[in-house]
Amino acid sequence: VQLQASGGGLVQTGGSLRLSCAASGSIFSINAMGWYRQAPGKQRELVATISIDDGTINYADSVKGRFTISRDNAKDTVYLQMNSLKPEDTAVYYCNAAPFKGWGTDYWGKGTQVTVSS
Repeated sequence: VQLQASGGGLVQTGGSLRLSCAASGSIFSINAMGWYRQAPGKQRELVATISIDDGTINYADSVKGRFTISRDNAKDTVYLQMNSLKPEDTAVYYCNAAPFKGWGTDYWGKGTQVTVSS
């Protein structure tokens, strides 16, 4: 599975950005997709995930009410709409694809930088 992420950039506090992650390859093996982020000097953390089959969604508490994850199964693409951005959202955002149990380890896309200026 290959993941191609796009949509990062620089935005002011309160602004919005939308990240996209297109998957290709053995899509049938994927159970869920989502986004993680890593700020300088911090560990990578979960932002949001979505189940591919039933659409079950999970958000980090820090982004609930501001970020929305969605999927377009016809395009094998997952989106992360980020609104009301804060400086603490500044990080490198990584797309993730989690396989079903027994289908191997997680897949990661190249990170995309999101910078929120105050």
